[in-house]
Amino acid sequence: MRKRAFWVTLALCVSLLCSFVVWSPVAAAFTEEQKLLLQSWRLVNQSYLDETYNNQNWWMIRQKFLQQPLQSREDAYKAIEGMLATLDEPFTRLLRPEQYHNLQVSTAGELSGVGLQINLNPDTGNLEVVAPLAGSPAEMAGIAPRDRILFIDGVDTLTLTLDEAASRMRGPSGTKVSLKIQPLGSQDIRNLDLVRQRISLSPVYAKIDQSASIPIGYVRLNQFSANAAKEVAHAINDLEKKGAQAYILDLRNNPGGLLQAGIEIARLWLKEGTIVYTVNRQGISDSFTANGPALTDDPLIVLVNKGTASASEILAGALHDNGRAKLLGDKTFGKGLIQSLFELPDGAGLAITVAKYETPNHQDIHKLGIQPDQIVTQDPMTYQQIGTEIDQQYQAAIQLLTESPVLAKAG
Repeated sequence: MRKRAFWVTLALCVSLLCSFVVWSPVAAAFTEEQKLLLQSWRLVNQSYLDETYNNQNWWMIRQKFLQQPLQSREDAYKAIEGMLATLDEPFTRLLRPEQYHNLQVSTAGELSGVGLQINLNPDTGNLEVVAPLAGSPAEMAGIAPRDRILFIDGVDTLTLTLDEAASRMRGPSGTKVSLKIQPLGSQDIRNLDLVRQRISLSPVYAKIDQSASIPIGYVRLNQFSANAAKEVAHAINDLEKKGAQAYILDLRNNPGGLLQAGIEIARLWLKEGTIVYTVNRQGISDSFTANGPALTDDPLIVLVNKGTASASEILAGALHDNGRAKLLGDKTFGKGLIQSLFELPDGAGLAITVAKYETPNHQDIHKLGIQPDQIVTQDPMTYQQIGTEIDQQYQAAIQLLTESPVLAKAG
């Protein structure tokens, strides 16, 4: 978490700090619970994107919560959550040990639950669906992006943090969870009893479509997990061997995941060009670029919708702004903030918003999303109907590729 350039300075600072800790009776008086709170405060102080900390005195916030009676680890967790709540930004949050472990497991490729990626709407505070995972109980029940989750097992979600809500929906395979769902734009309430199951997060599905005048490779990416880039590369190489002359990359209902996975997958399609800019709290911009060669320069259509979020938007923006692909579908979700994970000594963790990203054309898409080149609305469909004749967006992409086979060139 420290840059090499600061190591010498940090060594001196740590030496001085250790001297202070040894001789300071105040430092010696801190309990383990207070130390946990202080470390959480320091991590936010050093890394948080908004240097004004929501226009408040962050030092005074530290003092306020440090003065609370912290008699147990639960007291410490509640104090940390209260401290982070003053930032009024749902992505910066405490992950208790079980939640932190579950997040690590999910990015590694497997979890047990109903298969929902969720988000707290920053404007309303409502718990909303970003996207159901492909083939999950939630997807099979017809839960859609932007649906509002009102109750989980009878508990009002307005009383829950993001991670508390996620934790309540996870559980042993075969057990049930009851949800009250309000579909987007509807006053109707759906009462659903879902059976949790072990969900394998295999991030890639691929096939060759021979139904058109040219063979088209179809790659559906469900999540940006640790193995996603490797599996996408394998899929492209296999489809090239099978004679694919054009490609459809399906990012619909992909809620994102690891930033680095998104960058690596963009490099599979791009031989040169900027992939994404990141901007920290000092306004300093960094960038990630393609380093070629691309695995294929065949024409490419990227399918997106309102469930295309975060790392998916980074990838879609990179391919679009570099002229490598056309985007087709609906406007994307609009999450342009980047979080880093920090582990605490007791096995808990902090997710802290450390930067925002911009597309290669310096477009800030947070809360705005990315508008596709061609808008094609899609009627609700089942998981099994994706990529079939029922899939209107997929069929529109095939038509575009066959009518304009040189519409996208490698950047």
